[in-house]
Amino acid sequence: MNYLIRQSSILARQTFRLISKRNFADASSTGMPLTFSSPYEVFYGGVDVRQVDVPSFSGSIGILPKHVPLLAVLKPGVVTVFENDGTAKRFFVSSGTVTINEDSSVQVLAEEAVPVENLDMQAARETLNKAQQQLSSASDEVARVEAQIAVEVSEAIVAASA
Repeated sequence: MNYLIRQSSILARQTFRLISKRNFADASSTGMPLTFSSPYEVFYGGVDVRQVDVPSFSGSIGILPKHVPLLAVLKPGVVTVFENDGTAKRFFVSSGTVTINEDSSVQVLAEEAVPVENLDMQAARETLNKAQQQLSSASDEVARVEAQIAVEVSEAIVAASA
């Protein structure tokens, strides 16, 4: 029994040493290569950026160099890329994944993505109204779920284009 306690203690110290070597993300660091694409377009192909903000189902994530490795699912919303020259570019994404690797590289793979300035506010509002009507008139569970997804995405598009 003492042997198990001793081994557990040694393992805990080794694990702590490994974990404690990881530092907080640092906005002043350089070298965060971003790959950001959809099936139709590559927005960034391994380009170093300063910061990336992404919407995920676990909350909004601000990614800086040296961020801890992470895998998350994107929810409909705006991805903001802060380039090294200080400019910020915003993209609407419908869904997808974000992967942060140990070497500080980031991959954002979106099902659909479009620069926010290309969104049409009027069309987005019309789509939202239509989706809300479909939701209220849904006759079965499948139709209701599909309409709910359409409402959520449309609301995110309207919010992004406002």
